[in-house]
Amino acid sequence: MIDTIVRFFQEGGAFMYPIAVVLVLGLAIAIERMIYLSAAKTANRSAFDKAILPLLKKRDYKAALRFSNDSNTAIAAMMGAGLSRLIAQQKREDIEYALEEGLMETLPRLEKRTQYLATLANVSTLLGLLGTIIGLIAAFTAVANADPAEKASLLSQSISVAMNTTAFGLMAAIPLLLVHAVLQTKTNELVDSFEMAGVKFLNTISEQPSQSS
Repeated sequence: MIDTIVRFFQEGGAFMYPIAVVLVLGLAIAIERMIYLSAAKTANRSAFDKAILPLLKKRDYKAALRFSNDSNTAIAAMMGAGLSRLIAQQKREDIEYALEEGLMETLPRLEKRTQYLATLANVSTLLGLLGTIIGLIAAFTAVANADPAEKASLLSQSISVAMNTTAFGLMAAIPLLLVHAVLQTKTNELVDSFEMAGVKFLNTISEQPSQSS
């Protein structure tokens, strides 16, 4: 099987190498993003459910703010913005705006580099097509000067080799698109969890008149 893959790669021509580079780069981004989003999901859930929310229920807002300032999680930064307004006795609308602003500030960190995967998938497809077109041009040029009895055989063989580039481009693009969709789903789930945390924050501080500790 390995020999077949190596032969397939070698017969595809020079464009197989940039496609391989695009695939490796895309997989590296995908792995890094998958690890980051999985770790962020665990860390943010732990920070809010086990630390910030219990302090909010105790009305210990200053302790919750201290924890938010000391934590490096995205949810803590978002909650810290709302807690600062809460301790300053500002209106509920101002607290909501602060939470929304905090959420907007965290989005670039969650979506960082994910969009590159769709771009790389398109690039690999286009490189495959370009390699095939150039291969076909070279094939027809070679056939034009070949012996008439060998033209059909030589042309079919050349076309088969040229199509390898398109096949490899698609083989690189499809998994990159699938991983991009998975990462987008994970990112949306994180954003939804942040929005839910913001609702819990507002509901908790509204259960009784807010007071800073």
